[in-house]
Amino acid sequence: MKKAPAIFAIAALSAMSLAACSDPDQAPEANGETDDTQVSEVSAKFYDIDSIETQEDIAALVPQAVKDQDALRNGASTDYAPAEFRDTDGQTPVGYDIEIIKALAKVMGLSEGTTTHAEFPTIIPSLGTKFDVGASSFTITEERLEQVNMVSYVEVGSSYAVKKGNPSGFDPADVCGTTLGVQTGTYQHDLANEMSQQCEADGKEAIKVMPHDLNTDSVTKLVGGQYDAVLSDSTITGWAIEQTGGDLEQIGEVIESEPQGIAINKDDAELTEAVQKAMQYLMDEGILVEILDLYGAGDAALDEAVVNLGK
Repeated sequence: MKKAPAIFAIAALSAMSLAACSDPDQAPEANGETDDTQVSEVSAKFYDIDSIETQEDIAALVPQAVKDQDALRNGASTDYAPAEFRDTDGQTPVGYDIEIIKALAKVMGLSEGTTTHAEFPTIIPSLGTKFDVGASSFTITEERLEQVNMVSYVEVGSSYAVKKGNPSGFDPADVCGTTLGVQTGTYQHDLANEMSQQCEADGKEAIKVMPHDLNTDSVTKLVGGQYDAVLSDSTITGWAIEQTGGDLEQIGEVIESEPQGIAINKDDAELTEAVQKAMQYLMDEGILVEILDLYGAGDAALDEAVVNLGK
C-alpha cells in the first residue's frame, strides 16, 4: 500500500554560489559583464526516512561487510542540484539522490546511508573500496556497464541553458562553432565531444567544449557571458534557471532521454541484488516518486528497477 508523504523542508541560504572564478583559457567578455551572480536561496528538502520500514528479506541479501559497517556509503559529485549538491555549510550533501540513498539503507536494515563528495570521474574507480554505491546522476551507458553494475531508477534527458533572451543567438539545431559548458566525465561531456567531431566531419567549425569538475562553474561562465550555452541533465537545467533568478532560460526541447542508475562494483553480485530489490520496494510503495517530488523531479521516476538495463 502506498504510504502518505512524510516530508520536511528547510529553507536556507545556499552554499552553491555562482561566484566569479578564474579560467586561464577563457577571459571575460569585453562588454563589461561580470560573472558575480549569486544564488540567493535554496530549499534543502528531506524525506522522513524513519517512516520507511526495513524489509527483512532484503536485509538478508546485504553482504556481511556492509552489515558490519552498518551503513551504505555513497560517492557523489555534490554540485549537480537538484540531484546532489551541498547545504548551507558548504559540506553537507543534500538532494534527491542523497535522500534515495538514505531510503535504500533503511529498507536494507542499515543504520544510515551516507554520501561523501567526490569528483565525478573518481567515483566509479572507488566502488568496492571507498564507496559501496555511486548515486550521482550516472547515465546508463554501454561503457559504464563494462565497468560496473547499474540499477535503473530514473530517466532524464539533456537540455541546453542559455542566458535570458539568448544574446549569443545559440541555435540548438546547429551547435557547431559555439562554446559549450559541460561537467567533466558526464554523458553530456561525451555527447558534446561527439557532436563536435560530427561538425568537423561535416566541414564545419568544431564546438569549443569547456569541461568543469563542477557544473556550477559552467553556469557561472554562462551567466557571465563567456559561454554560449551549458548542456546538462534536464532536471539540472531547470534547477539552474530557478536558482539564477531567471538570468537563464532553456532553449530547445529535451534531447537524448536516457535512464540513470545506481552504480555498484561489478564483482559485488550480493550488493547489486540487495540494491535492486530495495529500489524496487521504493518504487512499489511510491516512496521514490515522493522523494523525487521534493525537488520537482517526480516525472523522472521509473517503475522497474533493472540491473544493467539494455545489456
